[in-house]
Amino acid sequence: MIKGRRYYFGGLKVDVAVEEPWDFRELLPEEKVIAERLSKGEDIGVIPVPADKLEDLSLNEQLTGKAGVKPQRYMLDFSQYAPFEVPSDGSSADFSLTIRADEPEWLIEAEKEKSSWEKVVAVDEIPPFYFGYKLAEKTIYEFFPVNDISAGLLVLNEDSTVGEYYSRPRMGSRATMFQVNTSLMIMFTFVGATKGSLLLHSSAVRHGGEANLFFGVSGTGKSTHSRLWLQYVEGTDLLNDDNPVVRFEDGRLWAYGTPWSGKTLCYRNVKAPVRAMVRLEQAPENVIEDLVSLNAYASVIAAVSTIRWNSHIMDLIIPVVEKIAMEVPCWQLRCRPDEEAVRVCKAAIEG
Repeated sequence: MIKGRRYYFGGLKVDVAVEEPWDFRELLPEEKVIAERLSKGEDIGVIPVPADKLEDLSLNEQLTGKAGVKPQRYMLDFSQYAPFEVPSDGSSADFSLTIRADEPEWLIEAEKEKSSWEKVVAVDEIPPFYFGYKLAEKTIYEFFPVNDISAGLLVLNEDSTVGEYYSRPRMGSRATMFQVNTSLMIMFTFVGATKGSLLLHSSAVRHGGEANLFFGVSGTGKSTHSRLWLQYVEGTDLLNDDNPVVRFEDGRLWAYGTPWSGKTLCYRNVKAPVRAMVRLEQAPENVIEDLVSLNAYASVIAAVSTIRWNSHIMDLIIPVVEKIAMEVPCWQLRCRPDEEAVRVCKAAIEG
């Protein structure tokens, strides 16, 4: 038996199905109320969680109703997708993923010859790792939560619009759901590029009805800077803390909440026009300057979440990033993690 649900975010319709024994975990009554509020774009008070504030994870779990939720065998937790759930109207999805019960015979046989697979991508700097391979017209990703322990396989068709995920038998529901999230993000980066929707590795706050996106290399303080905006700038709320979607609509760039927000449980079904994009860099003084032309382009494209080995997808992404660099105010903020950094940033982008 197969059960399915449809989600809509960032301009894309996404179908997810599970095959027995896998199933969707039913939301608790409190979670349903919260998901309904988030589906309307409400701010429920979730705050960014930087690496030095991990004690606030429990606070966000309480705010989202997840405190005390225990993993159950074969029950996959799609609660972060609930604010984006829509009824299926019979139209085609932009892409679909099915979590399967067992590997098909062809895949079992193919794995015996895995040494001959063509490796096209390796994400292996820090765990969790994954590796991508081309096999005829398919692309296969293998996920590793730690070294030498395979969590499962994602098998995609040629244009990444149809995927099947196969969990290893020893993997529980929590580990499987983690890889399912990664699988859906991989598929979104491919298919979204064909629709003009880009996942941007950034933290996004909203102020005055417009979004400010903060990005930079890992560890530069994106979550910390967003947190400082919430603390010191009245009327600021958090749109997403790790992977908002950006896309042009009606001649303007918009930022969208998504089901993916890193450690911060911010899953608001909300969008806002983008006022500014700010590249962060740690520094002893707070200084902000314009990013223009090639500098703006290079900074933004480095923040786009995508699989860069695919030249066709990169060809689709580049014009969107060029348009962002030309039409959206881009800045570089060299800063300390303090109130003055926020004041300097706000004065520049709103002045």
